[in-house]
Parts: sequence; structure tokens; C-alpha cells
Amino acid sequence: MRGDGFNAMISVCMATYNGEKYIHCQIASILKQLASDDELIISDDGSSDGTLSIIEGFCDSRISSICNVGAPGLLFNIENALRLAQGKYVFLADQDDVWLPGRIAEMTSALHEFDVVVSDAIVTDQYLTVTHPSLFQLLGSGSGIIKNLIKNTYVGCCMAFRKTVLEAALPFPQDTPMHDWWIGMIGELNFSICFLRRPLLYYRRHDANLSCTVFGSKYAIKQKFVWRYVMSKNLIRRQLEF
Repeated sequence: MRGDGFNAMISVCMATYNGEKYIHCQIASILKQLASDDELIISDDGSSDGTLSIIEGFCDSRISSICNVGAPGLLFNIENALRLAQGKYVFLADQDDVWLPGRIAEMTSALHEFDVVVSDAIVTDQYLTVTHPSLFQLLGSGSGIIKNLIKNTYVGCCMAFRKTVLEAALPFPQDTPMHDWWIGMIGELNFSICFLRRPLLYYRRHDANLSCTVFGSKYAIKQKFVWRYVMSKNLIRRQLEF
């Protein structure tokens, strides 16, 4: 039983791919905060390095390691993990970050009041040397449907949400560009949102990162327009299904 006053089961979902360089540190930082009946669900997208061996080396019953059974890529890999989440509260985790002590306790406390909670993060380089004290400050993070349709500030590794939000977000539309953006917008339309201004993880940036959140977008204006059209279309369609 965790000592935060909230005993609902926690599910942490992580997508992995060739993450041997940093994943041990991240998993260790998560397990320290999980209760005995919580779970860490890891979906691997065909890693060819030592990622799976490192995961198996923890020999921890709270870890469920599975292979991605959907299309390759981050969107379907993380959805593969999320579909198995049993907890009342669901956390997203990247394979290369480090969670700060108290992250689960503080975010679970906020989830007692809000449906979606997003924490700030300390941005670091590959060696965990701080490069910026606030990811929120860099992104201009905050709630708002139009704000986040124009510029997404929902970063998956910073997010946790109630199981009811996950049920509304799944399945991910196949043409959705980003899972965190989709979950955040579903939250904006149907649930309560909280942006915690306290950094609760080290957000590690390095050459192998899949996202370009801090380094700036590499996509052309036309692609960005298409993504916003697709997001709007899918949100309208999902709303009509409720």
C-alpha cells in the first residue's frame, strides 16, 4: 500500500524500442513509487538491442512485458500497452526519462479531483544535466481546445489520467499523428484538466529521441495543416459516437 492516502490501482504504460541505454534508470525510478498491486506495462516494438533483457532482469511481478501486435510505430505500440491497463489511474512513461520522487503521489492526489493531470518537467541532456528548468515554460503549456489544436502542449510522458479518459480515447484513430495530443484533446472536450506547475520528472533529450518537442518541429507547414485537419475531423467523429 502506498503512503499517499489514495489506494486505487496505478497502471504505468510504456512503449519501448531499442532503449537499452537509458531504460534501466527509468524503470527503477518508476518501480520505487509503485505499490505491490500496481502495474508497469511495457510494450516493445521489436527491439534488436538489450532492451528486453534489461526489462526481464528486474524480475518484478509488477512488470508485464509484451510485444506490439499492431502496426509498427509509437502510436500503435503505446496503444498496445494502454489496452491492457487495469488501474483506475493511468500514467504514460517514456523509456529514457527519470521520474522524480513523489511523482505518483502528487499526480494521484490531483487525479482525485481532475480527470487529466499534466506535470511540468525538467529538461536535460543525455547525461541528465539540466538544460532548462521548465518544459512548460518552453512550450507555453496550458489547457484550452483552440490553444492545443493550434500548438499541442500535451506531452505524453508528463501525463496521467483516469481510466474513464482512456476508455473515451481508445481506439486511437489510425491517422492520428500523436497519441498524447489525441488523449489531451479528448480530455479537453469531455473531462477536467489540471496542469501542475511542479516539475516531476527529468525529460531527457538526446539524438535518438522520437519526438522533437524541445528541438522544434521538423515538419513542413503543409503537414502541420493536414494534421490539424485530421485531428479536428477525428474529434468530431468521436464526439458523435459518445
